[in-house]
Amino acid sequence: MSKTKKPVTGLILAAGRAGIVDPVAASQNKSHKCLVEIAGRIMLERVVDSLMQSGGVQPIFVSIEDEAALRTVPTLAQWLDDGTIRVVKSARNLADSVISGIQQIEKELGPDAAWPIVVTTGDNALQTPGMVQDFLDQSLASDSDIAMAFTRDDVVLQEHPEPGLAFHRLKDGGFSANNLYLLRSANSLSAVNVFRSGGQFGKRHMRILKSFGVLPFILYKMKATTGAKLLARIGRNLGIKLEMILSPFADGPIDVDNMGSYTLCEAILKKREAQ
Repeated sequence: MSKTKKPVTGLILAAGRAGIVDPVAASQNKSHKCLVEIAGRIMLERVVDSLMQSGGVQPIFVSIEDEAALRTVPTLAQWLDDGTIRVVKSARNLADSVISGIQQIEKELGPDAAWPIVVTTGDNALQTPGMVQDFLDQSLASDSDIAMAFTRDDVVLQEHPEPGLAFHRLKDGGFSANNLYLLRSANSLSAVNVFRSGGQFGKRHMRILKSFGVLPFILYKMKATTGAKLLARIGRNLGIKLEMILSPFADGPIDVDNMGSYTLCEAILKKREAQ
């Protein structure tokens, strides 16, 4: 059971990308990547379960274009009917979906009850209750506006020599994000706009320059600072307190981006569940 006394609200980003046919979804003739089956279970079911079983997340909202897509999956339909999950309508991009989703959550729960909010993605197939619990325990013990989960490269590579990840290389090593965030209050929304371009900063370094400023970009490219100090500086530029949370789980940063990572995630799940 999580050390969290007051449950946090969960927000799972599950919408598709407008005008883009996702190859993973297409491989199983599904409308959304998160609705594909992986190692015998629907991917989004796994993500919802990781939040539910962590003991610290309640209620759980899914951001998607239309609730009807979720109702094509019997378990998700049942969870909708019994209130295990609720739907908020997604918007045109990642940032707008987060902001719009939180506005809808605040309207439904009330501003005080809505916060804090843990945000994850519907393709985090390897996420476990333990990962979520560890992240909540660490991030709620701090006073940051936004906490972001990262795993060190040595932790990942020891277990997965070829994970296909883009690591952020800094003075104290490499890091990869886990698509797991804690937003403490409405003050954190001022930073969400940096994701309007879609994120993926490790793969498109110019987005760092445009989103975070010249000095953080130079420090990043020169590997002249640590991960924690870089995030703290970025936070100051954005007018918030931003904190790096180090996750000890090798599987944390590996999500389903494409067919290659789908195959890797399925192999990891089958091995994990066999044990």
